[in-house]
Amino acid sequence: MTPAPTSEPTSERPSELIRLLLADDQHLVRAGLAALLNLEDDLDVIHQQSSGAGLVAAVQEHRIDVAVLDIEMPGMDGITATETLTATLEQPPAVLILTTFGRTGYLQRAMAAGARGFMVKDAPAEQLAAAIRTVHAGGRAVDPGLAAEALSIPASPLTEREADVLRAALTGASVKAIAAQLFLSPGTVRNHLSAAIGKTGTTNRAEAARQAQSHGWL
Repeated sequence: MTPAPTSEPTSERPSELIRLLLADDQHLVRAGLAALLNLEDDLDVIHQQSSGAGLVAAVQEHRIDVAVLDIEMPGMDGITATETLTATLEQPPAVLILTTFGRTGYLQRAMAAGARGFMVKDAPAEQLAAAIRTVHAGGRAVDPGLAAEALSIPASPLTEREADVLRAALTGASVKAIAAQLFLSPGTVRNHLSAAIGKTGTTNRAEAARQAQSHGWL
C-alpha cells in the first residue's frame, strides 16, 4: 500500500501583504531596514527612494499601503511629503515617520500634517513592524516616550514666516541675504527675527534658531 503523502508547512507569504515604501537618504539605513521588514510574513518593501521628491508618483505607481518616511531628506522633507500625500491623493497611504531626531516638535508637526505614526530609528524591529500594522489598520502608533513628553511641550509659537526666517538664520546668513532668499524686505526680516527671539525667550537670532531647531519647530 502506498503511504499517503505527508503535508509540510509552506513558506509562502500571506496573500494580503502590506505594501511598503521606504524613503531615507541614508542608503545603508534604508537597505538594512528593508531587509528587516521583509523578514515579516505580512510586510513587503515594494519601493525605496533616497529623497521625498516624486513621492506621490511612486505611491500611485506601486500601490503603496504604508509610506515609511525619514524627516530630513533632500528634495522634500518627510513632513512636507506627508502634507503633499494627504492633500494630493484621494486615498493616501498611511504615513509612518521614522527618524533619528526624536523631537516633540517634529512629532506634533508630523501628526498635524497627517502622519499616523511616529517612531525613532533605535526602536526594536518588532516594534516598528507592529507600528506599521497599526497604522495600516487605521490606528495611530507613536513612540511612547515622545508621546508622554509631547504632553508637556507646547506647540510651536512661531508663525510660518518666523519659522522660515529662523531656518534661514541657521546658516549664519545676514539679514540682507535672508531677505533676498525669502523675497522679503530687510525690515520685515528684522521684525520676524525680533518676534521669534521674543517667543523663544532668547537674546539673539542664533540662539532663537538653535532653540527652535532643538524643539523640532523648524
